[in-house]
Amino acid sequence: MIEILMRDIFWSGLAALGFALLFNVPRRTLPGCVIAGAAGHGLRTLLMTGGASIEGATLVGATCIGFLSVYGGRYWHTPPAIFAVSGVIPMIPGRFAYGTMIGLLQLAQLGADTPQTVLVDISVNAIKTALILGALAVGITTPTMLFTRQKPAVKTDP
Repeated sequence: MIEILMRDIFWSGLAALGFALLFNVPRRTLPGCVIAGAAGHGLRTLLMTGGASIEGATLVGATCIGFLSVYGGRYWHTPPAIFAVSGVIPMIPGRFAYGTMIGLLQLAQLGADTPQTVLVDISVNAIKTALILGALAVGITTPTMLFTRQKPAVKTDP
């Protein structure tokens, strides 16, 4: 299990590095991008091997990336989004989105003769895709909103 986790951390950190280079982030922030991607995806993998659902594990991993992004933004004096975006890219649910699109193409091709299993597969893949993307969005924005707000959320009059 340790070998699988270490391999996952390595490849997800490398993927985060690749996307950070693609987005042309400052060179000095590249280590933070690698750490955010590796830590978030590694935590998700660890939780999933422990029996957690992919949606819940993604929320925890994205929240970890969100906290690391806030810290990295303060440490390197850059916007936290630099670390958050490159860190969550390896957790995008490509397999489920691909399954949804292939199922929709089968649905369009078969029409009314579509077996019920195809409809169930499309629905499950679409729901998982939406939940994972929602978990990514909530996970990376919550720490940022909690710790980087400059003004109070509610104006109080004395």
